[in-house]
Amino acid sequence: MNKASFRIDNLQYCNWSEEIFKINSEAKLDAIHVTIAYHEDFNEVEKNISVWNSRFKNFKDLIFHGKTFKDIEKAQKEKKTAVFFGFQNCSPIGDNIGLVEEIHKLGIIFMQLTYNNQSLLATGCYEENDSGVTRMGKEVIKEMNRLGVVVDMSHSAEKSTLDAIKISSKPIAITHANPSFWFAAKRNKSNEVLKALANSNGMIGLSLYPHHLKDKSNCTLESFCEMAAKTADLIGVKHIGIGSDLCIGHPDSVVDWMRNGKWTKTKDYGEGSSTNANFPKQPDWFKDARGFKNLEQGLKKVGFQDTEVNDILGNNWYNFYRGINN
Repeated sequence: MNKASFRIDNLQYCNWSEEIFKINSEAKLDAIHVTIAYHEDFNEVEKNISVWNSRFKNFKDLIFHGKTFKDIEKAQKEKKTAVFFGFQNCSPIGDNIGLVEEIHKLGIIFMQLTYNNQSLLATGCYEENDSGVTRMGKEVIKEMNRLGVVVDMSHSAEKSTLDAIKISSKPIAITHANPSFWFAAKRNKSNEVLKALANSNGMIGLSLYPHHLKDKSNCTLESFCEMAAKTADLIGVKHIGIGSDLCIGHPDSVVDWMRNGKWTKTKDYGEGSSTNANFPKQPDWFKDARGFKNLEQGLKKVGFQDTEVNDILGNNWYNFYRGINN
């Protein structure tokens, strides 16, 4: 891998520890995008950031807070991992558009408009009816565009996602999902969405989370890489990256929090079920970020050229980050 080739995983939510940071380092990840809010409000986010600041201090030889594309370059040069912040929900801003600027000051790079449910901004993928981006959602997108906070529609429904692509003056991201032509999970995206995303210079991060995979935990590397090839045929290789959605090291109580948060008293199983309620087992070929090496080999085996493999495994996300503040 030459100096111009980056390795970026654009979504992880792990039980952070020195061990996991060392695994990411061993995988030669130059950058990761991490979730610091699912259902938290603004004050709770500030506490989460305080915890991250302690990690940056305690593990300064491994990680640092990433804020622009230049930090990806710095990370590679210093053999560290730049950590970029994102929200998987808009809960931290509540009904106050003024907080968009405040989260930007805190270093938030990505914000999803929804997390499965209807929000004040848009409709989540688990709702029966998709009314699209709301009046407030349109205003928040404008403010995010102004500030350089990326609109992320990973957990949003079809019309809402298409609306966001159309409304946003900047390219949006679907940081972690897969095409529904391969596996029709509620979270995966239609050909129409993928084409609209690519036509607006957006990016999709292909997910390694088993509930998004064909055959789930038993998904094969070959099947995943063949899906990547078909996606490249559909929208072009330049719009594809990795957003693994790794959730390693957590107790199963955390996935319960992710699904239920503060919004329900009736247990919701999300993509799981009452008989399969826990975190699913990762495929053997992607147990953690060291699986990037398997992805590299698998993508080459299905016909991608070396430059295309490097694009998918990091360079495309690097170029996306370059464009955020332009």
